[in-house]
Amino acid sequence: MKHTTLGDLDVSRIGLGAMGMSAFYTGAGTDDAEAVRTIQRAVDLGVTLIDTAEVYGPFTNEELIREALKGRRDEIVLATKFGMVSYADPNGAKGGLDSRPANIRAAVEGSLKRLGTDHIDLYYQHRVDPNTPIEDVAGTVGELVLEGKVRYLGLSEAGPDTIRRAHAVHPVTAVQSSYSLWSREVEERVLPALRELGIGFVPYSPLGHGFLTGTVRSPEHFDEGDWRRTSPRFQGENFQRNLALADEVRAVADEAGATPAQVALAWLLSRGAHIVPIPGTKRVTRVEENTAADTVELTAEQLAKLDNLPPAAGHGHSEAESRMIER
Repeated sequence: MKHTTLGDLDVSRIGLGAMGMSAFYTGAGTDDAEAVRTIQRAVDLGVTLIDTAEVYGPFTNEELIREALKGRRDEIVLATKFGMVSYADPNGAKGGLDSRPANIRAAVEGSLKRLGTDHIDLYYQHRVDPNTPIEDVAGTVGELVLEGKVRYLGLSEAGPDTIRRAHAVHPVTAVQSSYSLWSREVEERVLPALRELGIGFVPYSPLGHGFLTGTVRSPEHFDEGDWRRTSPRFQGENFQRNLALADEVRAVADEAGATPAQVALAWLLSRGAHIVPIPGTKRVTRVEENTAADTVELTAEQLAKLDNLPPAAGHGHSEAESRMIER
């Protein structure tokens, strides 16, 4: 596995997103034993960046990571997130966005305990809190860095103005946003700002919530309770248009002697040296497939074909989710 940097943080070129092991894609339930094997196999294959969040589960995903990394913590760059659980609210995880300094301090203590570690390598604000100045957020995480509880600050789904304001208070190491062949909004303003500031970028959902793997041929592919069954991109005409897009990815994959998932990840890797996708999976076979994308070499012609694919049809986020995303 090749390595690169997010700011000053050394990481594998491909990471692992753990969200789907505990939340959102778990309509048929969870399989913690397989998830643990998947995480451990990823580490065996050279993956060093593992991404979680307190709200995944909530809380259980961080505990799963702790179980999987027993005796291997020093091999891993651990990333987790705060700000979507409000500890001031008696409803806990239902409390909504809360990045007030006191809430960040409560969050970090909980994450450290659940992860079984004395420090978090990369600590993201999960979504921008419009009620808390980003300067207060960056300043608080900066204090946690000085205290040794956190190593680096990250932001998730933040727009360029917010990124600049945070970076002026404490260096931002990485920004995480949705980015893939069917979700390219960050190219217009976010990625240019990151290149200018020397900040790394971590695409989540790099496989289009599984659509770009080429295995999804019908909305009925998903289990009952899986949120994708009601996502606009997986419905009606949108589904058929996006299926044609996925078929174009498969055609390139056939030329390249790779799988569609590997081609979608290789395309992302071609977008810049400091872009580190975190494909999520809960299966060993998929993590083996995804990490092998590090060896796929696409030709200039193949990259051009992918660059020119039309955008995905339909909204990639619900209305509620969209309100929490800055561009």
